[in-house]
Amino acid sequence: MFIKSRILLLSAATLLALSACGINDSVPAAGTSGGAVAATVNGVPISERFVDMMLKQRTDLGREASAEARKGFVDRLAMQLVIAQEAVKNGFDKKAEVMDRLELSRQSILIDAFIQEYLKNHAISDEELKAGYEGLKKEASGSEYKARHILVETEAEAKEIIAKLNKDLKAFEALAKVKSKDRGSKANGGDLGWFDPQGMVPEFGAAVAALSKGKFSEQAVKTQFGYHVILLEDIRAKSVPPLEQVKDTLMQQLQGQNLKKHLDELKAKAKIEIVAAPAPAAAAAVKPAESTKK
Repeated sequence: MFIKSRILLLSAATLLALSACGINDSVPAAGTSGGAVAATVNGVPISERFVDMMLKQRTDLGREASAEARKGFVDRLAMQLVIAQEAVKNGFDKKAEVMDRLELSRQSILIDAFIQEYLKNHAISDEELKAGYEGLKKEASGSEYKARHILVETEAEAKEIIAKLNKDLKAFEALAKVKSKDRGSKANGGDLGWFDPQGMVPEFGAAVAALSKGKFSEQAVKTQFGYHVILLEDIRAKSVPPLEQVKDTLMQQLQGQNLKKHLDELKAKAKIEIVAAPAPAAAAAVKPAESTKK
């Protein structure tokens, strides 16, 4: 859980890099010169490489690259080229909006190629992996808590529950199933599992950290969600899974960090000049309607 939440902090650039491992089924067809030809449309060839790319994506997803699948891809590429040719015939490739979109698509493909090549040529060394793992262990210092809670609408309801728990603490689970409005935990008797209080809303986290093991909050804890009654069941030191269990995920994270650093360096070296947005056009003055009275 600790590792999973850490990995969610990957930068947008890294997510782009790690998700760009295949091509989309809707890759537009285009004529090519040289190499094997899978089909022609009005004399324009469709490269066998296009078909191979699409079949590779299919096998990467665990599907069979059958002759039927190949025929389907060739038909699709041919249809795309028919439509693309008709669009060019009608001048769509000269329209400003279409040209802008084509340029953005071109840039996106170049970015994907650049990032994939960077990741391939900058593998994480054993030393980097070890250092990254040591960093995780350092960040894992502190404690995590196992608790239950009952969430109600009003302070009066919370006080009523607290009074019942003062008589019978074992009734907590049953009361949570009946009284709590937290749909995520009420069916389990209010069980929240193991968590870091810092990951909770401040009031809740502080109340949990102030409790002793086996005790419950004898004052209602107010948060933005309502009023909580909290039972602390256990406390333990945070731990990090063995390196072998997190190796792949950690390597992706470290690659993402290295990539982001490299992209930041490229941006710092580039001469970027931001032009102020044009002022909105002044609204045309509304002329008063001429009187029709004679």
